Amino acid sequence: MDARFTDEQDEIRRTLRDLLGKRCGPEELRAAVDTPAGHDRALWTALAGQLGLPGLALPETCGGVGCSVTELALACEETGRALAPTPLLATAVLAAPLLLALGTGAQRAGLLPRIASGGLTATLAVPGPALATALALTGLDRRGEWAGGGRAGGVQARRAEDGWQLYGQADQVLDGHSAELLVVAAHTGGFARSRVLLFLVRGDAAGLTRVRQTALDATRPQARIQLRNVPAELLGDEAADALPALARLGGTAAACLAAEAVGAAGRVLERTVEYVGKREQFGRPVGSFQAVKHRLADAYVQVQAARSAAYYAAWAAAAPAPGEETAAHLALAQALEALRRAAAEGIQLHGGIGFTWEHEAHLYFKRAAGDELLFGPVHRLRAHAAAAAHVFEEAGT
Repeated sequence: MDARFTDEQDEIRRTLRDLLGKRCGPEELRAAVDTPAGHDRALWTALAGQLGLPGLALPETCGGVGCSVTELALACEETGRALAPTPLLATAVLAAPLLLALGTGAQRAGLLPRIASGGLTATLAVPGPALATALALTGLDRRGEWAGGGRAGGVQARRAEDGWQLYGQADQVLDGHSAELLVVAAHTGGFARSRVLLFLVRGDAAGLTRVRQTALDATRPQARIQLRNVPAELLGDEAADALPALARLGGTAAACLAAEAVGAAGRVLERTVEYVGKREQFGRPVGSFQAVKHRLADAYVQVQAARSAAYYAAWAAAAPAPGEETAAHLALAQALEALRRAAAEGIQLHGGIGFTWEHEAHLYFKRAAGDELLFGPVHRLRAHAAAAAHVFEEAGT
């Protein structure tokens, strides 16, 4: 394994950091999250047009750049540094890989080039607050009961004269209020023979209601999706098993989320170190006190360790092997923990100003807390990784 970044990878990171530094400062960030879309559409157009960010990990035959998950994770690290409110996670990390893995030739040809160009945004919608379970991050549900189990609740699919119709509700759908395409997980076949399939729903489909929810982390907009006999198109064919595809997607998503969290943790720690070097108390900089140095040093070590784990997870996701998703799950747990620690220290060491809504320190803390609610918690990520690696079974023998 060569741990060094290639020139192309360094260029992606450098170019993206420069662009976000100019277009996604604290004022621009707050203005973007207050828009109906929840993100700056002009910034998203620039990221797609100048960097090809939505299609970074898509093959060139589908209109993409032809890079791997590693490059996508490095891009997520830079968007995490700026807390950039973009549809990157929902579109490029969650929806596009499913279209590539399960879609028919016509579906891939019709949708992926539009996603790669930035002309189409998409997201994954799963019933209830079950995103982490659906992606097999915190557990493995071989029957897909998180999707409703074939009983009332969740999202149900039934055949109609001209295709399929969906009925049900999905909460906490990332960018669900603005995405132009929804990849919806639904149960079909009744309870006794129920199975989970994925369906494509247009954002303007009849019977579809989308309401943006008030989220803890405003930089990661969420919506409630209600479907009332909404016409849908089956993703792929009925032979395609959605559960293994979602579990494989979980490893990729965990690697990208870990890199994103590491980027945010590194940035809030940089801002804190800069601040304590300027803020004075008792006639000397706060950062010169030994206790402050120790706290920041501990946070720095934790962030750097999480960064190493995230980079390894991104490298492993680019060339997946059996069991490698465990590395991504552990990297995500470590990165979320590092972000929570760095953000908490940032608030504390910024003093009174760090507790105000006007300061951006609280945005990083909310990102840490919000991601743990969506994709964790940390102890369940680690417990599932340990179970998948048969750690407890080996310890008992």
